[in-house]
Amino acid sequence: MGRLFGTDGVRGVANADLTAEMALGLSVAAAHVLAEAGTFEGHRPKAVVGRDPRASGEFLEAAVVAGLASAGVDVLRVGVLPTPAVAYLTGELCADLGVMLSASHNAMPDNGVKFFARGGHKLADELEDRIESVYEEHRTGAPWDRPTGAGVGRVRAYEEGSERYVAHLLSVLPNRLDGLKVVLDEAHGAAARVSPEVFQRAGAEVVTIGAEPDGLNINDGCGSTHLDKIKAAVVEHGADLGIAHDGDADRCLAVDHTGAEVDGDQILAVLALAMRERSVLRSETVVATVMSNLGFKLAMEREGIRLVQTAVGDRYVLEEMKEHGFALGGEQSGHVIILDHATTGDGTLTGLLLAARVAQSGRTLADLAGVMERLPQVLINVPDVDRTRVGTSAELSAAVADAERELGETGRVLLRPSGTEPLVRVMVEAADIEQARSVAGRLADAVKSALG
Repeated sequence: MGRLFGTDGVRGVANADLTAEMALGLSVAAAHVLAEAGTFEGHRPKAVVGRDPRASGEFLEAAVVAGLASAGVDVLRVGVLPTPAVAYLTGELCADLGVMLSASHNAMPDNGVKFFARGGHKLADELEDRIESVYEEHRTGAPWDRPTGAGVGRVRAYEEGSERYVAHLLSVLPNRLDGLKVVLDEAHGAAARVSPEVFQRAGAEVVTIGAEPDGLNINDGCGSTHLDKIKAAVVEHGADLGIAHDGDADRCLAVDHTGAEVDGDQILAVLALAMRERSVLRSETVVATVMSNLGFKLAMEREGIRLVQTAVGDRYVLEEMKEHGFALGGEQSGHVIILDHATTGDGTLTGLLLAARVAQSGRTLADLAGVMERLPQVLINVPDVDRTRVGTSAELSAAVADAERELGETGRVLLRPSGTEPLVRVMVEAADIEQARSVAGRLADAVKSALG
């Protein structure tokens, strides 16, 4: 069996790849592994379970709850809430684990199971591996001690979860949003109720789109992966800015008053300066991945803020932040982590803090985001090559060196092997888009020649 856990939990087509039986079995295994790891510390274990509005989440939630309760875990069902809300409540309620059912920005037929450890933190790779191992043992017939009588877990709805999360978000705002008009695109997803509520209670005039989930329309032509609707709505309503979430609201992209996109790099730049001004940007450092735009790196250097870069993936950003105590990090895709207030990317929190900066500064988002210039990026996937030799091919190294000399200090080359497929991603940035395309094309040919 291949590894079930990907970069963000276990995902697949619901009821085909991700079945009720699998969800139940994974939940039992997670309870056993976390208990063995000492997470439960001798008391009756407790779990927080939430989901996004996908139709498949209804039966998968039932399976997860059944699995946990059958393993002796008390379950608090928080219903439809964003992933960061489940993470927050796991920590706030001193639960031993949290479970979120969502496939984030994926299309509706998909779903996923994501586990959080005590405190609302993502599981380390070794714990995921152990959960998979125990799951496979149980799946192939290994017996396990099943509690009976009073030993089985109890299940109850925790309807206060939404209010506690909203109150938390309001408590960390540095200033109110009075006078701002904001368009929110909720992707017909998990934040469709809580995000408009918190923006309104913070003082903003709110226009919502994509906020009518029916179980089937999540991410369907809306949200952070489809920005055309929110761009048009911001201009139509004369709004100051727009905030777009994905299905589980752990990411945020923005739109300025002209309808122009503001991506995750620009959001990080705006928040980094705002946090430094408030003396909460620890070590005056921001963490981002190697895929961040070169314009972001140049802007941070110019502003005297140190940039630490990691491998691609918000989990690597988070690991770097936790290890060194940094306060801000994220990805170009809109996963932004404010570690003082969240243990994972939180799209609603990010949007609130971005809007707060606009309100506090009296400047437009377009002006604030202008702190960095996004250099053109060209990305080419080169399939059917030996990705394992990217770092050892002398021919390819020479081609990269030639490209870097041509681009100089205003350009960048990145070759990134896929983690799962026989392909290499070629990314080139340059101030001149035609130069970037030309260099990327030649490098793609070099990859084929050297690794094909």
